[in-house]
Amino acid sequence: MTDIAVQARRREIAVEHMLFKLIEYVEQRQPGLLDFIEASLDHLGDPAHDATKDDEAVREIARRMIEGARHEIGG
Repeated sequence: MTDIAVQARRREIAVEHMLFKLIEYVEQRQPGLLDFIEASLDHLGDPAHDATKDDEAVREIARRMIEGARHEIGG
């Protein structure tokens, strides 16, 4: 794996963690954020223009993140 790929992976992990914690924080104080995000998933897509494009795979990742946040918060 190249240094660029390693850095990208690490950055993705860090950003995902920070976003997840931000979502938890907001949802605990202002319920409804997860519902709002979930309702927007039909508009989420993969920007790739080649054979790797898979809009549904991107949406499924988002669904799992929402489910994980709901579980973590207890809702």
